[in-house]
Amino acid sequence: MSVLVVMEQSRLAWHRMSWEALAAGQQMGPALGIPVAAAVLGHGAAALAGELGGKKLDKVYHVEHELLDHYTADAYTVALAELVDMAKPSMVLFPHTYRVRDFAPRLATRLGGLLVSDVLRIEVKDGAAVAVRQMFQGKLNADYRAAGGGTQYISIQAGAYRAEHVEAGSAEVEVLTPALEAAQIRIKVEEPFRESARAVDLTAADLIVSAGRGIKEQENLSLIQELAAAMGAEVAASRPICDNGWLPMDRQVGSSGQTVAPKVYFAVGISGAIQHLVGMKGSKCVVAINKDPNAPIFEVADYGIVGDLFEVVPALIEEIKKAKG
Repeated sequence: MSVLVVMEQSRLAWHRMSWEALAAGQQMGPALGIPVAAAVLGHGAAALAGELGGKKLDKVYHVEHELLDHYTADAYTVALAELVDMAKPSMVLFPHTYRVRDFAPRLATRLGGLLVSDVLRIEVKDGAAVAVRQMFQGKLNADYRAAGGGTQYISIQAGAYRAEHVEAGSAEVEVLTPALEAAQIRIKVEEPFRESARAVDLTAADLIVSAGRGIKEQENLSLIQELAAAMGAEVAASRPICDNGWLPMDRQVGSSGQTVAPKVYFAVGISGAIQHLVGMKGSKCVVAINKDPNAPIFEVADYGIVGDLFEVVPALIEEIKKAKG
């Protein structure tokens, strides 16, 4: 019985959301009274495994194989199935990333389990873990409890837990070489498409400036982009902006877009519909600019500016540039 956290790395660099999943695991282990372990998959990832060895864990697994040099769902499924069979965890936690969405359902099905994805939090009720996730575009929360025993598979929503809450410690690192063969890999890894190269992963952004329908015209996006450039931030938007084609869909934040958890989230001209709030509520600091003092966005904002964005944003840009010298 244990909690196993599957960390994600790409090109030997951690995905930020992995630390959030690890924070969840470190909370769940003591709450359930069971050990906590973490695993990293990859070829030549010894340094990453060593970094995990400096965290408060009972065991670190470095799953090493040359066929794990590049991600494929086939290789990850086979390798993790072998690890789960050996470690026999009662719960497997993942960060809710694009990669996890690809292989985790396959892994859970292969091992006769179910995946509860995009979970807000995990609670302990009557000695059992209960996963809480949203339904109907964030209008309701639903509790999921495993029936009949077996391993629970859960992916953690971006921003649900704080990476800075990961505790330091010391753990033994065990190297595992799974019985992987090239014939098991049905996917041929190729260079990313150009569209993928242009895409943005907003979940990795520390600063985001997001535009809503309050900007009125596509030409006014340049003001948002100028503010983002002054801050060193990524540009995002609510659904109406992307539906109009003013920004690509990979810039959309919300229930039908990306779920983000930056250090600072600027909501400019965004009213704060529940569908948008679902995607940015994990932000550490929310700054809202809206001329409507009753806009729902102010209910979740840490700082609110009631005013015309076409007056407020230029003044902000000027002050930021002054502060930077």
